[in-house]
Amino acid sequence: MSHSDPPPSMQPFFRERAGNRQGFNRRELLMGGAQGFGALALSGLLAENSFGARPIGERALSQLHHPAKAKSVIFLYMDGGPSQVDTFDPKPRLDRENGQPIGMKIPKTQFDNVGNVLASPWKFQRYGESGLPVSDLFPHVGSCADDLCVVRSMTSKFPEHTFANYFLHTGHGLQGRPSMGSWVTYGLGSESQDLPGYVVLNGGLTPPGGIDNFGSGFLPAAYQGSTFRTGANPVANAQALEASASLQRSKLDLLKRLEAGSDLNHDRQVEAAIRNYELAFRMQTAIPGLMDLDGESAATKKLYGFDAPFHHTQTYARQCLLARRLVERGVRFIELTCPPAGGDRWDQHDSLKTGHENNARAVDQPIAGLLKDLKSRGLLESTLVLWAGEFGRTPMAQGTDGRDHNPHGYTIWMAGGGVKAGSVYGATDEYGYYAVEGRMTMYDLHATLLHLLGIDHERLTVRFSGRDMRLTDVHGEVVRELLS
Repeated sequence: MSHSDPPPSMQPFFRERAGNRQGFNRRELLMGGAQGFGALALSGLLAENSFGARPIGERALSQLHHPAKAKSVIFLYMDGGPSQVDTFDPKPRLDRENGQPIGMKIPKTQFDNVGNVLASPWKFQRYGESGLPVSDLFPHVGSCADDLCVVRSMTSKFPEHTFANYFLHTGHGLQGRPSMGSWVTYGLGSESQDLPGYVVLNGGLTPPGGIDNFGSGFLPAAYQGSTFRTGANPVANAQALEASASLQRSKLDLLKRLEAGSDLNHDRQVEAAIRNYELAFRMQTAIPGLMDLDGESAATKKLYGFDAPFHHTQTYARQCLLARRLVERGVRFIELTCPPAGGDRWDQHDSLKTGHENNARAVDQPIAGLLKDLKSRGLLESTLVLWAGEFGRTPMAQGTDGRDHNPHGYTIWMAGGGVKAGSVYGATDEYGYYAVEGRMTMYDLHATLLHLLGIDHERLTVRFSGRDMRLTDVHGEVVRELLS
């Protein structure tokens, strides 16, 4: 086609209007072109992230694999591994045999310091119409029992924090794989033009394994988790560097023109870097409005625990409220890390009572506030909330007053986003050591999470190193008993 020829979509019109003539006059050009201007404008709109859930990077699914129940995920990551028998899986046998040698064969534990059976220092109460038993560690979360879907049969492959964290976050025990938040945004894109699709709210503790837990691995860099810190400048490198926005815009435009005219024009990493620069520019305007909580009512802040006497409760309350605000702005995947509430995360190898009480005190009220606030605003139905650590803990003592790591059977819970509310799935043995009913793997959790978002985990793949990679590798089944 020569430069004077009309585009293919207009050629039938011009053939009809011009007959056998080789050209066409100005009036005919305008009449034909007018019919395409609407489509041109529509294509421009659809190219924006907020229309049609277009991607933040190179791609998104052209359509969901099946109807979605959830549009976004809030992952409440409980760093260190909360004890299942002290939180959501009561075991009367521990009370009966407290201080006695455990009456079952046990595998070698992480630190191989095996004491006697240790009863839970906390009582359990039944909450709501479901009668769900919840430890006295979580009275506020207990008040949301009828919204919880508790899984008591979660398992992991790894008993050590770093490998278990990678497994929880990426579906693989070694670093370098994309995080589940990266996979979600890779598949669905983002509904926000001015904020990342995957945000990590850092409460003060970076988990073992570091930022690779939130990385994009072999996916483009646009899909990695963006860490928001506490303080006046929550996002690194998102502050204006130029005297005016117009000057900064001019420099970004120049960068794009230079890239377009270079041999790097089709380099994925360069394109991803430029997209990140563009996003950072837009975030300079969006972040102040996101972080400004003055418009939130006093009642809302009180619900989350902004006035709590424990400083770390206030820290986590702010994170939970920001998570809701991020969901409202179209962010696809939000992860919250724990504040340094005393002890060693949820990793109580000794001083179980003090450590678990401090950690629970920090997160209990804010989590309940988040669930209630999402529900009151009609957002819980479309937001999947996941509460999970990398593994659980042993039913016998490490030393005299701690618990060792236990990947063989532990508890997580979900709420909203299409899961069965007020329910319990699976079971551990009478000691709470092994999953014995409805055993659920990490691959199953990831497959179920993607399913709720409208994605078939076997079909969300990317070609890398000669094979089609996916979050669930070659494993995983959707646990349909968890679905509403």
